[in-house]
Amino acid sequence: MNNRIYTLLFAFVLFHANVMKAEENDIKYNEFNPVTTGVTTLSIAPDARGSSMGNLGVATDPDMNSQFWNPSKYAFGYSTGGLSLSYTPWLRKIVNDIFLANLSGYWKPGSNDNQAFSASLRYFSLGEVSTYYGEGANVQTINPYEFAIDLGYSRKLSEKFSMGVVLRYILSDLSYQDTQTGESNSAASAFSVDLSGYYTTYPMIGRSECQFSWGFDLSNVGTKVSYDHGANNAFLPTNLRLGANFMFPLADYNTLSFGLDLNKLLVPTKPRERDYETTEAYEEAKEKWETMSPITGIFKSFTDAPGGAKEELQEIGVSFGAEYAYNQQFFLRAGYNYENANKGGRSYFAFGAGFSLNVVQLDASYMLATAQSSPLDQTLRFSLTFDMDGLRDLLGKRRK
Repeated sequence: MNNRIYTLLFAFVLFHANVMKAEENDIKYNEFNPVTTGVTTLSIAPDARGSSMGNLGVATDPDMNSQFWNPSKYAFGYSTGGLSLSYTPWLRKIVNDIFLANLSGYWKPGSNDNQAFSASLRYFSLGEVSTYYGEGANVQTINPYEFAIDLGYSRKLSEKFSMGVVLRYILSDLSYQDTQTGESNSAASAFSVDLSGYYTTYPMIGRSECQFSWGFDLSNVGTKVSYDHGANNAFLPTNLRLGANFMFPLADYNTLSFGLDLNKLLVPTKPRERDYETTEAYEEAKEKWETMSPITGIFKSFTDAPGGAKEELQEIGVSFGAEYAYNQQFFLRAGYNYENANKGGRSYFAFGAGFSLNVVQLDASYMLATAQSSPLDQTLRFSLTFDMDGLRDLLGKRRK
């Protein structure tokens, strides 16, 4: 059977690890060992602002898309609330019908400025995939997708520190059934929790009031997913992100900020047969990995790399970027994301810009991969944001 479902799986591999020839990257076969998970699309940054700074956002100023980066920032939001819609054509160098759409926002109830409720909805479409039998007789056409919806709550615990929690439902529908052979895949679902914290302060340096912030976001801590009726289970992309951000004024109405994020998947490394002396030892290690609970996997992920401490450090991704703002109306951004070649090699430069009025803000970003063979090269993102306070003021002026 010539099953085009493998086109879909190939696209997932391209996202999860930018596999390149070892000769071109001086990577030894025994050293290439990316961490594998299910529902990998949960790791894709949905908005243009964070992605334009090299996938950075755990400690930047609060915005409507903080649900992905650090939802505890919403408690420090400057507005009563808002909404953001983002769109990303994905792997557009290879296909033209895969995309990520994301809707997120928050709301501060009543006059209580110390807490916020938030939510987001993300939909990842893998386009249209056809399955074939024999020499091309069409069996069926499927439209696989991944979907996640979540609700969050954040609250200030002091004037400078807040924490947040998010509850998420995940559905990964890659299901199909071959009417000729009876072979099938089922949709996978899962539940997860995010926990985050955010600290911000305003130190005086010389005569200038600056802003220093740091934060953390532990995301996608939850159940496993299975696409084959429970025969095999995959870990969610449980992730820990730590970051800091520093903003200082350049002149009147002009500010410049720099940020740094460190990112690590808290998922145990899948055993490889070539790392074991006997088949029995490998099968035993594989069984332990398959039956390991997600919580145990989080702690195991810090010490289980075959290459020891050196390989564990390779699993830490680094993002750093900058944002220039004029009167909070015009923005220029740039950044760099680094991932070790042995863990996938998804390294790239990013650029972006934004323009804001009282009610709406438009942001765009562009990704330029360091490897010409990367399917992530030339990725575009767009975000359209609506501010609740600005909309209320606009409607109030019209009524007058």
